[in-house]
Amino acid sequence: MNEGQKDPRPEGVKARVLVVDDEPELRQALGKLLTRNGYEVLGAGDGEEALMILRQDEVHLVLTDLIMPRMGGLDLLKTGKVLSPGTEFVVITGHGTIEAAVDAMKLGAYDFIEKPFTSAVTLKTVHKALEKQRLLAENLDLRRQLEEIQDQHDIIGNSDVMRQAMDTARQVAPSTATVLLTGESGTGKEVFADAVHRWSERSKRPLVKVSCAALPEALLEAELFGYEPGAFTGAVGRRTGRFEMADQGTLFLDEVGEMSPTTQVKLLRVIQEGTFERLGSSDSLTADVRLLAATNVDLAEKVRLGEFREDLFYRLNVINIELPALRNRGEDVVLLANYFLQIYNQKNGKELGGFTRQAIEALSRHSWPGNVRELENCIERCVVLSKGPFVDAAVLPPSVLAGKSRFEQVVIPVGTPLRQAEMQLIEATLNSTEGDKDTAARILGITARTIYRKLK
Repeated sequence: MNEGQKDPRPEGVKARVLVVDDEPELRQALGKLLTRNGYEVLGAGDGEEALMILRQDEVHLVLTDLIMPRMGGLDLLKTGKVLSPGTEFVVITGHGTIEAAVDAMKLGAYDFIEKPFTSAVTLKTVHKALEKQRLLAENLDLRRQLEEIQDQHDIIGNSDVMRQAMDTARQVAPSTATVLLTGESGTGKEVFADAVHRWSERSKRPLVKVSCAALPEALLEAELFGYEPGAFTGAVGRRTGRFEMADQGTLFLDEVGEMSPTTQVKLLRVIQEGTFERLGSSDSLTADVRLLAATNVDLAEKVRLGEFREDLFYRLNVINIELPALRNRGEDVVLLANYFLQIYNQKNGKELGGFTRQAIEALSRHSWPGNVRELENCIERCVVLSKGPFVDAAVLPPSVLAGKSRFEQVVIPVGTPLRQAEMQLIEATLNSTEGDKDTAARILGITARTIYRKLK
């Protein structure tokens, strides 16, 4: 690495390096080298002085000699790692201290540089150590965001469109109103159904789920309403239907748009009258059920085409919650990726610390036509194939690496709040320029300072 290598942090944010050595001349020489290359430098004459600085200031990297009076480098490393877990350490070794340098790496030091060292070697080691520290800090921050989100509602997303959907779900959950969840396949409709039930007053009663597309017409009716012995060929005993199972609880009808006309009629009657019969019986039964439904098709269009009953549509569409496609909530991609990383780390016995910058850029560029489900499958693959401490772009599927940016066009619906529209445009432009704020600012006709201020 040559002098002039850029600090791996965002423009305007300098990495702070603490140089610890009992030789003033060496501290001064290292300080000049690092300052000239864009780092903020602090100095300390021994380990005790360094610990005082670590207690008072945020330090990203400690560059420390091993042999010093009062407190040497190994003791500084042991205490410093406890005092400031997010700080990386690189040790400086002299003749006869290589074994101690290896001990330091076992204690958590990132690397060591050997005296006499060159500027190129020093800068390369410092840059790599700071890149690791930045990655760990970013992924730790993402994990903290995930913990906060999961503590609140278990639905992963910080984007405005997701917050609006979650707010609506929270507001309608305590009611008895029927909710229709719409959106593309893989956007999380079942997750929202779980949340509405969990936030409702029926949360201690069952949430019963039925996939209307997974069963043929006769079997779907039998699943919904139950049957008596002899109701059809193979009906040996009595079967309790899903409506009965969901009594006092919630029934979730997934892919309701695939329901046959005959079953639509029977479902409408249950909703209107609150009664139904098991197949093969004339006895009327009742069940107190809160109904949730989901579809990835345009039910209004199916009504227009005569493929779905208009009266049933209005009965189901009392409250509509439309879930956004992942391409329209790009700021949630990395958050979701880290969520799935935690899950598949645990399932596969791995401890991957997060994603490299190249992997994050590729994940952010992809349009995710399969939405959250596609992203989850992608991260599972990455966890299985990754060999290093972080997920790198090399293990991403070819479709993700080759994918065109979802930000080639930005669709902003009429009525979008001005602040939200502005942020969508800034974020889309930043992604198209791979994070280059100066280029993005020129495209948008504003200053880079304005972008920093708005993002902050």
